[in-house]
Amino acid sequence: MNFIWFILIGLAAGWLAGQLVRGGGFGMVGDIIVGIIGALLGGFLFTTFGVSTGGGLLGSLIVATIGAVVLLFGLRLIRSA
Repeated sequence: MNFIWFILIGLAAGWLAGQLVRGGGFGMVGDIIVGIIGALLGGFLFTTFGVSTGGGLLGSLIVATIGAVVLLFGLRLIRSA
């Protein structure tokens, strides 16, 4: 059941990040991948800077979305170079 929540949060975070950063999305599978990698990146960044969101579904979504936004900015910088 945790795996399903992980995928759903990744999908939501990838979609939200695509809306926040603007531009073409990567499709449903691409958004899931961006969201999952973004969740890992966000977790790393939040741990590194000592920031806590309190956990739970909303906290996980916030961390994953911020990580996905950072990832999308990086991907778009690389792609435009």
